[in-house]
Amino acid sequence: MEFDYDLFVIGAGSGGVRLSRVAASYGARVAIAEDSLVGGTCVIRGCVPKKLLVYASHFPHEVEDAAGYGWSYPPGTFSWPALIAAKNREIARLNGVYISLLEQSGVQRYDGRATVADIHTVEVAGHRVSARHIVIATGARPVLPVVPGIEHAITSNEALDLASQPRRVAVVGAGYIAVEFAGIFNGLGTQVDLWYRGRQILRGFDEDVREALAGAMTRQGISIRTETGVLGLEKHPDGTIELLFEGGVHGRYDAVLYATGRVPNSAHLGLEEVGVALDSNGAVEVDEYSATSVPSIHAIGDVTARPQLTPVATRDATLLAATLFGNVRRAVDHEYVPSAVFSTPEVATVGLTEEAARERYHAVDIFKTSFKALRHTLSGRDERTLMKLVVDRSSQKVVGAHMVGRDAAEIVQGIAIAVKAGVTKAQFDETIGIHPTVAEEFVTMR
Repeated sequence: MEFDYDLFVIGAGSGGVRLSRVAASYGARVAIAEDSLVGGTCVIRGCVPKKLLVYASHFPHEVEDAAGYGWSYPPGTFSWPALIAAKNREIARLNGVYISLLEQSGVQRYDGRATVADIHTVEVAGHRVSARHIVIATGARPVLPVVPGIEHAITSNEALDLASQPRRVAVVGAGYIAVEFAGIFNGLGTQVDLWYRGRQILRGFDEDVREALAGAMTRQGISIRTETGVLGLEKHPDGTIELLFEGGVHGRYDAVLYATGRVPNSAHLGLEEVGVALDSNGAVEVDEYSATSVPSIHAIGDVTARPQLTPVATRDATLLAATLFGNVRRAVDHEYVPSAVFSTPEVATVGLTEEAARERYHAVDIFKTSFKALRHTLSGRDERTLMKLVVDRSSQKVVGAHMVGRDAAEIVQGIAIAVKAGVTKAQFDETIGIHPTVAEEFVTMR
């Protein structure tokens, strides 16, 4: 059978674009469809714009810290609309870059929503085109719970484009998006209350990391209210929103941001109709080679049942292109994938938490340090850095590395290479530190 394309990708996020470009480099005829801006969740409405706002929230701290080093500045002013406009210009630029990359690779781009008509056919913009392989890369989106008055809440998508800066904001949730936005608003001068039904923020992270970040956020003036569920929201005539909590507690805010979960963008794509298996949350079920239950259809990224970070999705995309068109069949190794939370201060981690390591191994050794960084000896800022190594006692391999502190993500990225390669604690100890740096503490813990 002759096909219009060798590969048709539905969704032009980071994973979809990478897959398309690499497949085209193998000589495949490739098309991609997107009904929004090219670049997807991470570039357009996720980690990149959010990181830009994180940078903005750090400048007030920088000015405060400068006083300890002899610098003085007149009182500054902040414009939320100016920040959002600058962020939007950068996103528009990145959208253009991604479009250019596709064009340079010879990938045919379709503007519009694509659906799967059959196992080799895609319908998009009123046309039907055939493809030997179809890949779903449509990502995920924030989801709001069923709570009375929930229509008055916003998600992280809307938070990136608020017309004005709220004076008081409630953040409901305690995952990485919740704590990141809490830090953004707090750093820019908004009063922030973070509400969470659970015991502590950042569920799934190492307990020492969770405690350290919660303490740091509290010292910055963020009110963290745990073990409290939301019963409903009520909007008042003056535009403020009242949150109603369990136990009769009330809170009134200019905005309420919900960051309590995401769902895959798999609905109304025609997947179930052609036999693609989805799990109970609507995620596409895939094997280690990104294959679905239908041989001609694959899926990568947040639309799948496998939790994904953008670098994992792009790595999956690269290997899927090699599998389909390069005669190289290789699955991504998802162990020791580093991750970061761009909270204030940052969190970065690779490998196992102490709790997970104790479950997996017979015995573990824990190396941990908490200290005030040299930077803050003159700034006077009450901020501490946490570093922690988790070691399998029998092999002495470092199976987990965790950090809370300034530039944690930049430091742990390098540590992750060593951990992935199977570094031992003795090799950490034998490595000469760079002095005076925060990073040297990773090789001096005893």
